[in-house]
Amino acid sequence: MSKIDTLWFTRCPVPTATGLAYKLGWFDEEFAADGIKVKTLQDNRELGRHHYDHELSTLIREGGNLFAIPAHGQGASTKLVGLTWIDEWQTILVRPDSGIRSPAELEGKRLALPAYKRADLIENKRGRSIARGMSLAGYKGALASVGLSLDAVKLVEVPNDEGARAEDVGRLWQGIEWLAAGKLDAVYVKGAAAVDAARRFGVVPGIELDKLPEKRFRINNGTPRPITVHDNLINNHFDLLVRFLAQTLRAADWAKSNLQGVHNILKSETRAGSEGVEEAYKDGFHLHLAPDLSDERVELFRQQKDFQLTYGFLDQDFDYDAWIDRRPLEEARKRLDAASAKAAA
Repeated sequence: MSKIDTLWFTRCPVPTATGLAYKLGWFDEEFAADGIKVKTLQDNRELGRHHYDHELSTLIREGGNLFAIPAHGQGASTKLVGLTWIDEWQTILVRPDSGIRSPAELEGKRLALPAYKRADLIENKRGRSIARGMSLAGYKGALASVGLSLDAVKLVEVPNDEGARAEDVGRLWQGIEWLAAGKLDAVYVKGAAAVDAARRFGVVPGIELDKLPEKRFRINNGTPRPITVHDNLINNHFDLLVRFLAQTLRAADWAKSNLQGVHNILKSETRAGSEGVEEAYKDGFHLHLAPDLSDERVELFRQQKDFQLTYGFLDQDFDYDAWIDRRPLEEARKRLDAASAKAAA
């Protein structure tokens, strides 16, 4: 068993307890005595590709499921060790004078569908075209909430930004310009940076998907958001993984009573201004940052796996239940609870 000198983790531009723990310096404190550094994959150009393929054995990947699910389906040796759910301003934008204010009013309308990126088709990594996957899932959920299917709307393919990276969320939604110009009737967007983009183009939220009555209508790339790890990390470095997850759970507990501190950190995490952060993340989101593997989240995530298989983002099905490993998170919670009880004694 080789010694680890660096633990890597992925950090997407969304609220996560992992990102909070990193910003608070708790990973450095936890692993300093072991001589182990904790670094973000996004800060290393050479290794950045592993956010998509999951071939780095010391990676703890917390990110969109449009990468994690297809990677496992294409043979990546991974386990699902946690799921988070953060409603993060999933919205269908419209022009102010459109009259579209409910999912039923989308019927017959022109909806933006970002094109696949050429490289993603050539390399058979279709999940990397996340704007397309998220838009399709967003429309499907909104329409399903009123008993409609995607057949009820006209999907209009819009050019993607070939130069945008997955984390450049403000550049993913190319349809906003077409919407403002009257070429479309609605565009799906997500996240704090999209709030800022909508203001720039003078378009407004017509349908706020976060407010749909049931979570099954809000399932998308980040809802639920998986935490996946390489089999090697579980099999050979289980204790390190548990300690990492314990700090993540600790940060989720900290967030419950530190909303302003969370907002301050999110301004850098989401690459958005104060107004964008406050608009996108509200309604007590900071109370529910902890990952878990509850029956509800596991079943919601199963639906997303089935969606990807149906709509061509996943090549083939796999044994979903066998992919899940509950042990690391259970042990992390047990240790954190014991430490809290000891401190309170």
